[in-house]
Amino acid sequence: MYIIGIAGGSGSGKTSVVKKIIKCFPNESVCVLSQDAYYKDNGILTQAEREQINFDHPNSIEFSLLNKHIHDLKTGKAIEMPIYSYITCSRQKETIPIVPGKVVIVEGILIFTDSALCDMLDLKVFVDTEADERLIRIIQRDVNERGRGLDKSIRHYEKFVKPMHQTFIEPSKKYADIIIPEGGHNAKGIDILISKIKWMLQEA
Repeated sequence: MYIIGIAGGSGSGKTSVVKKIIKCFPNESVCVLSQDAYYKDNGILTQAEREQINFDHPNSIEFSLLNKHIHDLKTGKAIEMPIYSYITCSRQKETIPIVPGKVVIVEGILIFTDSALCDMLDLKVFVDTEADERLIRIIQRDVNERGRGLDKSIRHYEKFVKPMHQTFIEPSKKYADIIIPEGGHNAKGIDILISKIKWMLQEA
């Protein structure tokens, strides 16, 4: 099994990179774990308290469960990946069954901040996109998918996203084996990454 970590700032284009990788491999050979599925359950909080959750701090992630699931997959065990709702800030009753594949992709903004997780990654990729472009994508996502208005989205970015990016995410770039500028728009960078994965699988 080959385990790949794909990190980068919020709105950097990580998901686009993952989708393009998946297209190049048979469905049963690649499975994807999203860091976002492992946010701690905060469903008991009031709406006002939920609005103060810092989703961009490592403490917001239940890394112990994520790491256990990666270990389980590595040892051939299927897992039940949580489903997290940004609207309620809680985990849903339903889960997503994940079976081990030849390639496991772990994707998320904070995955390089956890040393135990980093130690399990065979290849670490950082998707590097300019702050202005990321901000546009963040606002679009917040408004369309997370129930935030424009003003709340901008305030959230200024209070949480930007300072946490500077404190935790940008410094974690030093752990990357490969850096892909501009995310899904960088066709050559993604092609090199896909070729690297194919080569490693052939060698395994």
